[in-house]
Amino acid sequence: MTFPRFRFVPVMDHEIHVTEWGDPTKPSLMMLHGLARTGRDFDEVAAALSDHFHVLCPDMIGRGLSSWSRNPEAEYSVEYYAGIATDVMDHYQIDCATWFGTSLGGMIGMHIASGHDADRISALVVNDISPELPSEAVDRILSYVGSLPDFTTFNEGEAWLRDTYAPFGPAADVFWQRMARTSLRRRGDGNLTLHYDPRITVQFTASAHELSTWDRWARITTPTHLLRGSKSDLLLPEAAKRMTQSGPRPGLTIFPDCGHAPNISNPTDIAELRHILREMLGKIET
Repeated sequence: MTFPRFRFVPVMDHEIHVTEWGDPTKPSLMMLHGLARTGRDFDEVAAALSDHFHVLCPDMIGRGLSSWSRNPEAEYSVEYYAGIATDVMDHYQIDCATWFGTSLGGMIGMHIASGHDADRISALVVNDISPELPSEAVDRILSYVGSLPDFTTFNEGEAWLRDTYAPFGPAADVFWQRMARTSLRRRGDGNLTLHYDPRITVQFTASAHELSTWDRWARITTPTHLLRGSKSDLLLPEAAKRMTQSGPRPGLTIFPDCGHAPNISNPTDIAELRHILREMLGKIET
């Protein structure tokens, strides 16, 4: 059975908490989470893929056990996150890695693959995000991310997470239970709240130019595959179609019974991702 390892990595005046799976001598797979989430969301898929990969799942700054920013307007941005991610790779002496990014993690991957560090990514899987974000979906996300909820018990917090993140699609109880354990923190008054800095939403105003990046998408030549939840309001069908017809012209896989964003935690979905990676890299066994 595969077990995770945990490390705090010093990067750009921050401590980055990394959940690490598998043998460091194997090819590297970076897995980056969504806006208010953590690297622990990938536990099932990371454990499964660690038979072929050394999997790194960092908590981005302002999330989970990583440090919070003292300059959120400058640092809670895709460009800054990309610098942190490549510096984490440098810490592990990783020249090039496969990249799986959910939502914000996909935006970071697209940013790297379209810039001067494009050769750091060998293959890019973008999970339910596009170079242009619908304002209605952004408003929905801000409605629950922008202010921290208050819970008196873990059961309360878990129920809230199950309801709020229902668009992640079907998942086993252990997924939601772990989400609660790794997403909730005690406050000074003894009550519970979520484990992120609510100022992360400043990205949508201070770095608004990062929310429409079709020009960067057009520059990507990295082998790319796109995942979409069939009910997603953040990656709309017309945007997915435009992505498949421009830039790296990715293949598209649609996950039924999911909105934003497919959690890829059940065996069927993990097998589908393994197949996608095998096709992209040409060396992954099923």
